[in-house]
Amino acid sequence: MRILKSTFILLITISFNSAFAQYTEVINSNRPGVSKSAFSVGTGVVQFEAGAFTVKEDHALRNYEVSGFGLDFGLRYGLLFEQLELSLDGVYQNDTFTNYNGLVPDEDARSNFKNFTIGAKYLVYDPYKNAEEAKPNIYSYHANRKFNWKSLIPAVSIYAGANFDTKNNPYTDLGIEGFSPKIMIATQNNFNGGWVFVMNLIKDRIGTDQSDFSYILTLTHSFTPQWVVFGETQGIKSDFYADNILRFGGAYLWTRDFQLDANIAFNTKDTPTVFNIAFGASYRLDFHKDKKIDNGNSAKDGNGKMRKTKKKKKKKEADDFDSE
Repeated sequence: MRILKSTFILLITISFNSAFAQYTEVINSNRPGVSKSAFSVGTGVVQFEAGAFTVKEDHALRNYEVSGFGLDFGLRYGLLFEQLELSLDGVYQNDTFTNYNGLVPDEDARSNFKNFTIGAKYLVYDPYKNAEEAKPNIYSYHANRKFNWKSLIPAVSIYAGANFDTKNNPYTDLGIEGFSPKIMIATQNNFNGGWVFVMNLIKDRIGTDQSDFSYILTLTHSFTPQWVVFGETQGIKSDFYADNILRFGGAYLWTRDFQLDANIAFNTKDTPTVFNIAFGASYRLDFHKDKKIDNGNSAKDGNGKMRKTKKKKKKKEADDFDSE
């Protein structure tokens, strides 16, 4: 019973730290899944997130298939403010495109970045900032699992970045090259019981012939301090490509600064069918330092004044004793 109580206290403490602060005692990764959290990694934190995935596509109408592998990566850095995060993200793919429309299958080996983006994210609204009711109750299991109506109000971040596409990229529309803007709104709801809901609304490659709109909805659940599972849906809409991809998987917290994850991704159509298996990891270099709050009376000054007061009091008591 004592072990269960300790585990429960640790869970709600981690959940509290993840929900209501930028910096957390354990790594706070965007993996598993592809959505972006509303919160940053915290100042002084350098975080690496990377994974490898298989590629398997079959198009029923155009009669082609794609098979290969890919690598995705992210570099995140908390700078200047707890709310600010700089990031570099990319997806590199290497595959073979096989066209079955001719008498003999025609194979084309391809490789390039599907995405390469640098940007910045800023938390503009945190509903639980400095809120007393956000603190966990370490004495009551039921109080911490009770539904909190305020949790329906999400934290909100805005993101602005720039894509870079090379000339003759097989994964982009013809004629697209150079830089193009990308913007995003990221929201996050943290519910009692270890549930987190993240939503991303994204407008990508703005001003190009492949400008697309996409949304990502991710629901995660941590059922122990080390294990988390998730489900995600991603919708993509553009003149170049449209799809709805589902992902399911989980992650394991190996140490406070290192996480492993795995997931599968698939869709429900055959133009083309998509099925990917992915494995990844996240690691952070933690140089975070808590900022001291100076209200004109620092802790050191306060302690010093207290010591002086005590000395004056003792001296006064000694004088009173001598006078007697």
